Amino acid sequence: MNWVALSLLSALFLGLYDVAKKTALDRNAVLPVLFACSACSLGLLLPVVLLSSLAPGLAAAWGLALKPLSAHGHLLVLAKAGIVTSSWVLSYFALKHLPISLAAPIRASAPLFTILGALLIFAERPTPVQWFGISLILASYWAFSLLGLREGIVFHKNRWVWCLFAGTLVGAVSGLYDKHLLQAAGLSAMALQFWFTLYAALIQGLIVACLWLPLRSRSTPFDLRPSILLVSLLLLLSDAIYFRALAVPGAMVSIVSTLRRTNVIVSFAVGGIASRERNRREKALALLGVLLGIGLLVR
Repeated sequence: MNWVALSLLSALFLGLYDVAKKTALDRNAVLPVLFACSACSLGLLLPVVLLSSLAPGLAAAWGLALKPLSAHGHLLVLAKAGIVTSSWVLSYFALKHLPISLAAPIRASAPLFTILGALLIFAERPTPVQWFGISLILASYWAFSLLGLREGIVFHKNRWVWCLFAGTLVGAVSGLYDKHLLQAAGLSAMALQFWFTLYAALIQGLIVACLWLPLRSRSTPFDLRPSILLVSLLLLLSDAIYFRALAVPGAMVSIVSTLRRTNVIVSFAVGGIASRERNRREKALALLGVLLGIGLLVR
């Protein structure tokens, strides 16, 4: 499977992840949910560690071999865990307070920042047709945001919208950093995913211990729900496929990130049906723009 197809498959799981995440956060404490998701993800990855230790040949055959990292490699992954945790804290708080029909397209604007960074840092050069496809997708995302205004969300006055934009910008930085880790630094996708998950869980556990536990009596109660495990599983699947797509020689982070953010289609389709959202016809037209953009990117 080539890196374009892998990017689209990652987008499918990422869209389902967004819906599960919204369910997990509904009337729930944000910071413990974030930590619980990372801790569950770490638990799901432990069998991979055991397989790599006990049957390295089998792990290598299945593409699950956990290659050792140098001290410098660990520092690089620790930095990624800090960047992503910052993005998640901002976006999790925002998603709790915003409808998914608005949050999903704002998060989907991350490729705009990633593309600018890819042009400046990696000198990537999409073809003119691919540029048009990227522009069409981004214009469709902007249309989604305008539709959100009809539902009573005033962007410049809503702090959760600002939190989501900030989280999206930090997430775009993480996307650029991923390309450096997987291509320039030469980290393996499996090693990156496992150590990132471990370090993210440790950082988030520290945040919960220092910020949430002392104030839990004044915070929203934490409810450990089955949807938290589903969030962890879907994110692991999405990230595993995404890392493999970005590790393919010649994979362009600008296009991988744009294709991955087509998860907005899944988020809107599932979220719209479940929540009986308004403006479905207009949203369908915006989704059509996303699909046309995808077609131009993969032709």
